[in-house]
Amino acid sequence: MKEYHKIKNIFKRDEKTKKLIENRFADPTIEFLKDLPWEFTEKIDGTNIRVGWDGHRVNFYGRTDNAQIPVRLMNRLLELFGGDANEQLFEQKFGNKPVMLIGEGYGAGIQKGGAYSREQEFVLFDVLIDDMYLMRDSVFDIATYFGVPAVPVVVVGTIQEGVDYVKSSPMSLIGTAMSEGLVGRPKFELLDRRGERVIVKIRVCDF
Repeated sequence: MKEYHKIKNIFKRDEKTKKLIENRFADPTIEFLKDLPWEFTEKIDGTNIRVGWDGHRVNFYGRTDNAQIPVRLMNRLLELFGGDANEQLFEQKFGNKPVMLIGEGYGAGIQKGGAYSREQEFVLFDVLIDDMYLMRDSVFDIATYFGVPAVPVVVVGTIQEGVDYVKSSPMSLIGTAMSEGLVGRPKFELLDRRGERVIVKIRVCDF
């Protein structure tokens, strides 16, 4: 199954201090778009999970096809998406069209520091169909359909507004931990001239 792409840092990093250099954008496309409306969702500190529907059955993967998923988390994924009833839901929603639900496994024993939850859980943040990532409203609709949470939209605004929010060291909106930061996309999904998705991460620890 197709691996989920990496998300780039928003700014370049100083070679000596290793710190981000504010307003020196890592990608000229991001700099060009910085004053347009962006949609920032919470960045969850956990492990990448892909739930794949191949038109016949549901399969589970980590960041890579060979990555090991923690046992407790796998059991939770089976509760949420496994079994005949869920396969019928996938078929009912998508037919034989291949679909990838991308989310984060989180909770005690997965992320460092304070846990969002005592249990291991899954939160949806992207959906890929026909090599196209769906708009945020469609991601929320699919999360509701399967009865799982989706990452919350935290800020809608410019790149600077996203940076200012992260620099305030906010609390997470899904649990009791500090927020790891934001993931930002233009209000409408865009590709750059290399055909790569326009998407950035802004992490609290970088400030």
